[in-house]
Amino acid sequence: MNISLTKIILVSVFATLAVKGSLYAQAPVGSQAQNREPRRYKLVDVGTLGGPASYYSGDFIGGRTLNNLGTATGYADTSTPDPHSPNCFDADCFTAHAFRWKYGVLTDLGALPGTNSSLAAEINSRGWVVGASQINLIDPLTGYPESRATIWKDGRIINLGTLGGTVSFAVGLNNRGEVVGHSSNTISDPFSLDGFPTQTRGFIWENGMIKDMGTLGGADSAPFGHPNERGQISGNSYINLTPNLDTGIPTLDPFLWDQGAMTDLGTLGGTVGFGQGLNNRGQVIGQSNLAGNLTFHPFLWDMGVLTDLGTLGGDNGTTSWINDSGQIVGEADLPGSQTHDAFLWAKGVMSDLGNLGQTSYAFAINSGGQVVGHSLANDGTYHAFLWERGEPMIDLNSFVTSGSSLAQLTDALNINDLGEIYGVGVPPGVLPQDVDSGGHVFLLIPCADGENGCQSAIAVHNANPAPTHLAATERLNSAARFAKRFHLSAHRTEQP
Repeated sequence: MNISLTKIILVSVFATLAVKGSLYAQAPVGSQAQNREPRRYKLVDVGTLGGPASYYSGDFIGGRTLNNLGTATGYADTSTPDPHSPNCFDADCFTAHAFRWKYGVLTDLGALPGTNSSLAAEINSRGWVVGASQINLIDPLTGYPESRATIWKDGRIINLGTLGGTVSFAVGLNNRGEVVGHSSNTISDPFSLDGFPTQTRGFIWENGMIKDMGTLGGADSAPFGHPNERGQISGNSYINLTPNLDTGIPTLDPFLWDQGAMTDLGTLGGTVGFGQGLNNRGQVIGQSNLAGNLTFHPFLWDMGVLTDLGTLGGDNGTTSWINDSGQIVGEADLPGSQTHDAFLWAKGVMSDLGNLGQTSYAFAINSGGQVVGHSLANDGTYHAFLWERGEPMIDLNSFVTSGSSLAQLTDALNINDLGEIYGVGVPPGVLPQDVDSGGHVFLLIPCADGENGCQSAIAVHNANPAPTHLAATERLNSAARFAKRFHLSAHRTEQP
């Protein structure tokens, strides 16, 4: 990937992430805290597969890794050293596998045949998981193992193949079983969206067939997140082959893919835009540069109309999630553009959700309008938060009890319609800033009626038995953290 592309992507794609502090932060102007019984949660450390760490999702922001039945996915270190050292899958050089967690049971989903690593990106309501796995071939262009997009369903792992290249990975799926992802092909490309030496193309896979989604006229395309239940997909694509002088890459526009056709959604005046997700109504959220490519704003595309959502008074902002009611969350700069806060956008109004000391970033919202994310606190570390009903932001570390196997919850990344929260934290002895190399994924499960209600709600989870293992039983034709695990240049990233 050339330096110009890396620069525009790192600077222009995502604004600086936010974080946490005191138990309650300043409420947004005009909000009123309600007098009601405080919430109670049971904290579950999902653990690992024998190694030091577990990871939330290869797709990170916007990845749906917790469904509405309370089943979660992710990936975790095993106790097996990585045979490809020093070209390791993870920094700690342990082999990692995708997992599924359900009713207190952590299942090792395995990898494609061989001593290979795998990761999960998303899960649907049927418990099917998509992601990628290494295979027993070394990519001659990179020196790392080749990877293949995969789906785990019905007790087996299926290799989805590639579009002719050496690397593919699945980023999302819907309940119909349609899978989307990125793949390399064999055509040389200096501007590849995923850092391949060859073109990156979005694909859709269904019933054993992988199909190139095409582009908006340029060489590359990439979907973002899962397709909705209508089969629509959001993402971004080059619209031509000519690099712009100020960015060094061709013009990149967001798209909506629907019934085999890719529609260009346009930009807010700049030459870089990203479709970052959509809901079941076909509303697309994303981020676009403004004219001059010096600043970027979040946007909503709805029935042909592209709306600039604005900011909280500063220069930049971006989106993370949209629910089916059209409520949008993300982060945006405050006046002066030196700090940023999580926002909720609804019915034309952007509301500042506050922070726990310094800055904040909202990652997900459920159908009930509950928002989760992280905030940079006054102690200089990230704290996971919950925001709801206009009340002050809650530091989720208030639910970490004495003697817990987790010392600090750093990121809340998903919340389902049951109000269950999924994220990552660190065990005692691991610094919060080392969550990526030594953290564990967690669940916070809401309960009522005091401690007895908590115990009842979590009864099936208390034991958290040893992981079960799902063998790789089928082999077909032989990010951002997702791309990081496969040693690619991510086209979506976060910065501290």
